[in-house]
Amino acid sequence: MARILNIETATHVCSVALTEDGDVVRMRENKEGKSHASLLSYFIGEILEEQKIKVSDMDAISISQGPGSYTGLRIGVSTAKGLCYGAGIPLIAVPTLQSLAAGLMENLRQTGRVKTMDDHTLLVPMLDARRMEVYSALFNTSLEWVREVKPEIIDENSYGDWLKEYKLIFFGSGASKVQETISHANAEFVGGLELSSRYMTQLSEARYHNQQFEDVAYFEPFYLKEFIATRPRKNIIQRMRPGQ
Repeated sequence: MARILNIETATHVCSVALTEDGDVVRMRENKEGKSHASLLSYFIGEILEEQKIKVSDMDAISISQGPGSYTGLRIGVSTAKGLCYGAGIPLIAVPTLQSLAAGLMENLRQTGRVKTMDDHTLLVPMLDARRMEVYSALFNTSLEWVREVKPEIIDENSYGDWLKEYKLIFFGSGASKVQETISHANAEFVGGLELSSRYMTQLSEARYHNQQFEDVAYFEPFYLKEFIATRPRKNIIQRMRPGQ
């Protein structure tokens, strides 16, 4: 039996789930934002106390690795690494967008929608970055990677080639703001889905059994690259010398 503590802090959601053989035994979650530093350790301590277990009783700690909020990821990863190092247990990293895709599939299974999906359906989880910028990836309905994670600036031509051949389901915090920009008969938008540690559980369980562990000393969150920021025009004008 694998007992894993799953930690999700990549966005405003602070979420912790204890699983045994992939089943959620206890979970604590807050979606109000900006509370990771104060709530994460409290949630972990509360779960351990309720179950009357110690960190050393865990088989592994699983962390949502990013992309996402810099601060949220730092808090989650540093906490997970500290627990792993102190208890001498493995660290598992779960790709955040794959976890979000797992959440969508869980919700679709509950509604029976999965039965209507085929090999020409792809999942497009999106996390809000800023303005029309998102972090995104593509998965098939088996949660296998179709396209790697990358930062994108969305315009009316985005995903045009994919939409010619596939039904794309867009979801996550970045999807709602681009819904009016991407307009196509094969584009579907699902709202209201947020990250949760419960969506990590099957992915972390699989990684545990495959011995996909991270180096606790050197593991870093997957921040992804920054978008290229443009310098405000007024700053450029102020720096120009006469005659330029």
